[in-house]
Amino acid sequence: MSPAIFILLLQTVVHTSGPPPAPPQVTPTERGAHPEALVYFAGRNAQADVDAALSDAKISAKTVLIVMGGNWCHDSIGLAGRLNSPRFTAMMRDKFNVVYVDAGRPQTGKGRNLDIAKRFGISRLKGTPLVMLVSADGRLLNRKKDAASWRNAASRSEDEIFDYFSAFTPA
Repeated sequence: MSPAIFILLLQTVVHTSGPPPAPPQVTPTERGAHPEALVYFAGRNAQADVDAALSDAKISAKTVLIVMGGNWCHDSIGLAGRLNSPRFTAMMRDKFNVVYVDAGRPQTGKGRNLDIAKRFGISRLKGTPLVMLVSADGRLLNRKKDAASWRNAASRSEDEIFDYFSAFTPA
């Protein structure tokens, strides 16, 4: 076996047997009136990502922000683009542990990770994105109606989105 093949094989074994891979760096792209970011990945272990964010929140005293959406959804990628834009970066880093969860297409019966929404008391995803703000001890901090109200995220102004997250206090 050549050294190159051995190294490739070793990297594959190490990569697949360790913890889930870190999410890719997000670089919002400008398309239309707002930035967009493709951050919803079906292959990630969403439960492990949420558990890690909750565990870290116990240490960092941050709120966990779980955004369930899909890369096919204009509002999901629009909200992710805003949250990852330069204006939002410091505020999001200082206040929140952000987890993007691929929800598949729940409206067509092809949803994914719907158990995560149920874990925080939301029994059905009617649309995406679903925005859940969760305490370190696993309590949903925003109202269910508020969590579901982000289905128009791409049409909200940058200021409106920034003000919501910068001023968020639990319900």
